[in-house]
Amino acid sequence: MPPDPGPARRLWEAVEPIHDVAYFADEPTDALRDLGLRGFWMSYFAGRFAPLGAVGPGPVTAMAFGFAPAMVARALPDAWARARPDQVVAARVDAAAAALRRTLPDGLDVDELVGLLARAVEGCRPDGRPLTAGWLGVDPPDDPLGRLWLHSTVLREHRGDGHVLAAVALGLAGLDTTLTFVATGDLPRQVIQPNRGWSDEEWEAAVRRLEARGVLDAGGRLTASGVALRHELEATTDRLASGPVERLGAAGVARLVELATPLSRHLVDSGPVPVPNPIGAPRP
Repeated sequence: MPPDPGPARRLWEAVEPIHDVAYFADEPTDALRDLGLRGFWMSYFAGRFAPLGAVGPGPVTAMAFGFAPAMVARALPDAWARARPDQVVAARVDAAAAALRRTLPDGLDVDELVGLLARAVEGCRPDGRPLTAGWLGVDPPDDPLGRLWLHSTVLREHRGDGHVLAAVALGLAGLDTTLTFVATGDLPRQVIQPNRGWSDEEWEAAVRRLEARGVLDAGGRLTASGVALRHELEATTDRLASGPVERLGAAGVARLVELATPLSRHLVDSGPVPVPNPIGAPRP
């Protein structure tokens, strides 16, 4: 039997697919295209970072972390000449709610789950977490499914910001972190490399850097030191995501996971959220 992943990771696994409809369902990309944005990746970067205002490619590359700078620069700041950040935020929240309404079972009562998510969000500390702070500043809509998506988004960006902090503290660049994840065998290179925009030359240079550090062996697999590094990275990420867990308490986490897991499984099993995916989110 695999080890218990712990409450912070169980919470993330249960909630992540709810957020992920923003990437894999048609409605969010279509809504931003209707505002004048071009293509999926412009919609992705503008939609995800719009709560921070008309931010440029440098800060976004720092926060997105695993994406190649050139990929971000193709989308920003051009997006802000086409749509205002506040328009992008409103369209994304409304479209994500529409995607959930289309894909989840009819007549679903999410009030209790939304209430638990709102309480969990109260435990999200924005210190050193710019995306968390940005999404915390978005007013929850009246639509229960909009609140479901928004609260799920704050929680996942809170964990994601913490993951970046943990990786940087361990001396890992964004591509390094991606390579160590690929080396676990959980996600193949051919899935994630084109979705992060790294050239073969950049990828191979990072492999050589991690080999020299003793993190990867000559076959691209994690060494014993690499396994320990990944373990520390995930453990630190979980520890930095403990605020919502502490706010909910053990019973609250268990109930949130109980309510969210069937919804997330439905989103995976019926579409639109694929597994495996470039995010690395599993089926809960």
